[in-house]
Amino acid sequence: MFDQPAFNRYYLERRLAYQIQQLAYGGLKPETVRRLEKLGEELDGGRVDVRKRPANDRPISGTRLIRESQGVEHCVTVRDNDFEYRGRPYKSLSATARAITGTQWNGLAFFGLRNVSTRKRTK
Repeated sequence: MFDQPAFNRYYLERRLAYQIQQLAYGGLKPETVRRLEKLGEELDGGRVDVRKRPANDRPISGTRLIRESQGVEHCVTVRDNDFEYRGRPYKSLSATARAITGTQWNGLAFFGLRNVSTRKRTK
């Protein structure tokens, strides 16, 4: 339904608006819920283990990631198997961030797709 990452402001605003509408007018009709469940089962073969796997951190193909670094705006396009920056393909967001900054970066953190300070830490 939404193409943005779960922690994107636009996405959160849309989710909140949907929740407010749901509270005011009620949720989905039971037949709609059944139809969605049936479609989900067709996609994952009814396998609960597939359904419960965590979502991939990779943004959806076609997403444009924009980051300002040192006063310059950089735009990266997510493609099916790689990332495009200034017409060149890069295998990972980290490689793209390295091309932009010249230093080692976690690509998800550089583009704001992961909050580094809230990651689980191991002892």
